Amino acid sequence: MHPCSTHALLYSTRMLKETLEQGQQLTDAALERLIPAGTQRPASIHQAMRHSVFAGGKRIRPILCMEAGRMISGTLPAGIEELGAALEMLHTYSLIHDDLPALDNDDLRRGRPTCHKVFGDAIAILAGDALQTQAYEVLAKLKCPAEARVRIIEEIARGTGTVDGMIGGQVVDLESERVKPDVASLEYIHRSKTAALITASVVSGGQYAGAAEQQIAHLRAFGQSVGLAFQIVDDVLDVTQTSAQLGKTAGKDTAAEKATYPALFGIEESLKKADALVRSAFASLEIFGSRAGTLKALAKFLVERTK
Repeated sequence: MHPCSTHALLYSTRMLKETLEQGQQLTDAALERLIPAGTQRPASIHQAMRHSVFAGGKRIRPILCMEAGRMISGTLPAGIEELGAALEMLHTYSLIHDDLPALDNDDLRRGRPTCHKVFGDAIAILAGDALQTQAYEVLAKLKCPAEARVRIIEEIARGTGTVDGMIGGQVVDLESERVKPDVASLEYIHRSKTAALITASVVSGGQYAGAAEQQIAHLRAFGQSVGLAFQIVDDVLDVTQTSAQLGKTAGKDTAAEKATYPALFGIEESLKKADALVRSAFASLEIFGSRAGTLKALAKFLVERTK
């Protein structure tokens, strides 16, 4: 058991399961409404978008977004599921492109053939592009004050961009293959490629709910810690689980000689680092008192997951 399991969380397994299920249902319903039907012309691109979006993702980013909003406002803010859906579109676009032969060249994602294996490289590239475009259309129409909407778009654009964002992390990840990793490069890759969008998910949920600047700062610190812990655990699972368990090709990082925490620190030390990050994430939420129970439980879940 991870050390963070010793933290007294007034949050039962049943409550966490309900939170995850409700978050997935809300997100999926919003995605179903917002993404064009597979019969809408041109059908091939919409079918490709839906193939990847509805491949069974855990909807972690939308759920973190919605629960951050709930913590700030006391109830789930009306319409926040559309913000969550936009985040999931952006995440899925990144996965479609990440799986392409020119990048990680993977045949399996979430237990299903990857987009380019089903629809070909050209349509897969365009499906990723289309999901990104669709996400920003959704963000532009969010049901929150205009100032909050602009700040949310800025936050998410930065989190997916080239400077300390998802695309920048992907570039350094590619350039670090078969090069002996150092701690600084490894942390940059993980904080940018994965943690930046997770952080943007948490922060934008708070912004949607009208969080004050001090609250946003604490949400950002929480997201940065949880996001890095999430990717460390992902690296560990890549070397300890099978493809069937993961729903994607296991051992890819090792085969490509990617910069990962297990490669640099070993599995046990990597998990200790993830635990320390979760403790730091918990500390970031102390100002919210008992209202932070759900986000803390989600952070704990993310480092104790097995796929």
